[in-house]
Amino acid sequence: MSALHGLSIEIDRDRNNFFMEIKAIGTLTHADYEKITPIIDEALEGVTVPIVNVYIDGTEFDGWQLQAAWDDLKIGLKHGKKFDKVALYGNQHWQEVMSRIGSWFVSGEVRYFDDPLEALAWLRD
Repeated sequence: MSALHGLSIEIDRDRNNFFMEIKAIGTLTHADYEKITPIIDEALEGVTVPIVNVYIDGTEFDGWQLQAAWDDLKIGLKHGKKFDKVALYGNQHWQEVMSRIGSWFVSGEVRYFDDPLEALAWLRD
């Protein structure tokens, strides 16, 4: 387990359309989600019908601590109906499996990619 961990996020908005780019590093903690959750909540607050596309770079992602996994699930339950497409770019088989499980909590499509350009092209279609 790496001592380096965290989440970074960039959000671009054009009216009701959002593009979120998230980078996950190491083993995520509850503290990581305490920082990022309010950013997501604030970005989507007051938008009647947001359309959210998300690009997640998981190439340096090792997993979650238990509380952080719960935090991730809560984000999916709270905002999952707002997600149109979620592209997970990764390099581990378990990430592909997790993307399938994640699709249960998102109304849109969730896909796993091992090529970042393919992931971004799919999001732009």
